Amino acid sequence: MKKIIVLTAILLAPLNSFASDVLLRRPMINATAADTIITKTTYYDFLSIDSIAMNGIEKEEERKVEDGSTRFRPVHADVVSFFERFSQIDTNYIEPQHYNYAAMIQNTNTYEVYRISNKKGYSVTFAPEWSYKIGPYFGWRWIFLGYTLDINHIDLNGDDEQRQEFDVSLYTNLFGIDLYYRKSGDDYKIKRSHLGDGVDTKPLKGEPFHGFRSSVKGFNIYYILNHHKFSYPAAFSQSTVQRRSAGSPLLGFAYTVHKISIDWTQLQKIIDEKIPDQDFVSPVLPERQSFNMKYADVSLSAGYGYNWVFAKNCLLSISMSAALAYKYSKGGDDETLTMKPKFSFHNFGFDGIGRFGLVWNNTKWYAGVNSTLNMFNYNKSEVSLNTVFGNLNFYFGLNFGRKKE
Repeated sequence: MKKIIVLTAILLAPLNSFASDVLLRRPMINATAADTIITKTTYYDFLSIDSIAMNGIEKEEERKVEDGSTRFRPVHADVVSFFERFSQIDTNYIEPQHYNYAAMIQNTNTYEVYRISNKKGYSVTFAPEWSYKIGPYFGWRWIFLGYTLDINHIDLNGDDEQRQEFDVSLYTNLFGIDLYYRKSGDDYKIKRSHLGDGVDTKPLKGEPFHGFRSSVKGFNIYYILNHHKFSYPAAFSQSTVQRRSAGSPLLGFAYTVHKISIDWTQLQKIIDEKIPDQDFVSPVLPERQSFNMKYADVSLSAGYGYNWVFAKNCLLSISMSAALAYKYSKGGDDETLTMKPKFSFHNFGFDGIGRFGLVWNNTKWYAGVNSTLNMFNYNKSEVSLNTVFGNLNFYFGLNFGRKKE
């Protein structure tokens, strides 16, 4: 007479990488005697996926009942079990988080650059002053919240012209998401300009220009193919530690909406004032007093990221992705810039995104620097627009409240 003994345990060990109340099921079957089968089943939530790899996952097997018939598990259990195996990490390469809480102070520096050029080869580059922010952050399991104060753009009068920025990035072993919204202020300056061969434009450099307005909003989502060994969280959210060097191909999708407005008359006024005696053709046509456009950018990207563990607890991470983008007009009063309403191969272009991270992390304390750079290119017969924006972060923090192993 065979005996069947079923042991069930429930483990709720959270992880920074995922947030869900859905439970994952992991069966382990071990035969201890000819007449006895012991089946041990452990349940996890998604927050504990990174810890699963510490114990390994054994192959699913059918359970036999006394009369020789076969009992199959429900279909949804097989799907969840597949996802569990699919999302596990190799702890020879990645060390999971050992703590429930984290505290950090971070300095965030944001920047943006816009370059506009025409078919004559004239170009002007606008950029605002860097934005310097500092503030505390506090994390509990996968939730990490904080507040930063923009030191050099403090608005005490409630001026509506102040810039607005919202950037959120989620890093997991499987995938990442970037959400961003940026609206410019009125503190742009002329950084570079070219008004033809032989024209000295040095007097224009650094001149304030209040006729430029811009905004960009959108998202970027990407999948990490070698997520078992390569950890983005180790470089950008400090929720794991990369123990061995590893790389991974990256695949992504992004959607952004851009709005640009330039007052040409203000630019012409500055040119006339700073370089009045030089002989050149003005880049500003009398019939065009302003430049207004709004376009959407839909892209598919592919790239590669590499985490280099160059010393104990030290990691250098670099990744680059190139995107094939389709850009179409969503409005604008300059008809030479309006794209064709129907599909056209002329609307394709290339964008890019890069990430850099340098971190020291001994699982208890961590410190480092990281940066994200986004590049967009819009090219038409009459005008070209190149946009670059990103951030540079310096941080120092600690983890506490050790998990029960």
